[in-house]
Amino acid sequence: MSAQSPVTELTERIKPHTLSLFRVVTGLLFACHGASSLFGVLGGAMGKGLTVPVGSWPGWYAAVIQFVGGVLVMLGLGTRVAALISSGSMAYAYFSVHAGQSLWPLQNGGELSVLFCWAFLLLVFTGPGTWSLDHLFFRSRQPAEATTGAQREPSAA
Repeated sequence: MSAQSPVTELTERIKPHTLSLFRVVTGLLFACHGASSLFGVLGGAMGKGLTVPVGSWPGWYAAVIQFVGGVLVMLGLGTRVAALISSGSMAYAYFSVHAGQSLWPLQNGGELSVLFCWAFLLLVFTGPGTWSLDHLFFRSRQPAEATTGAQREPSAA
């Protein structure tokens, strides 16, 4: 068994908790975008205090995905599926709205779309972390290593 540095030991120990915090913050920010467009809160759609018309393509559908997907990711419920749909919606937003204006996200205003897309894609592969409803409800179906990064404890049978 190789000895790990104290920094490595610490980072490995807090990794599942940090992942959970990352998921909660990312989901909250995404849900706020959806809420602003759907309900006119937090500055409203496009910062004008308005809402997007119900059923309008693609704005209303994007706002629903942002709000529902963000809440699900924030809670850690159906995280991988919600993150995959959210990531795809941000890829669509980037290529349909921003990419045609210029090559670089900094020039075309697509930084948030790109960041959300990749953040959600990361959550598809890493899962929700330990502080999640997925972990609470489904931990008995998952190996301990997949959810906490820790080694499975021998069970007393």
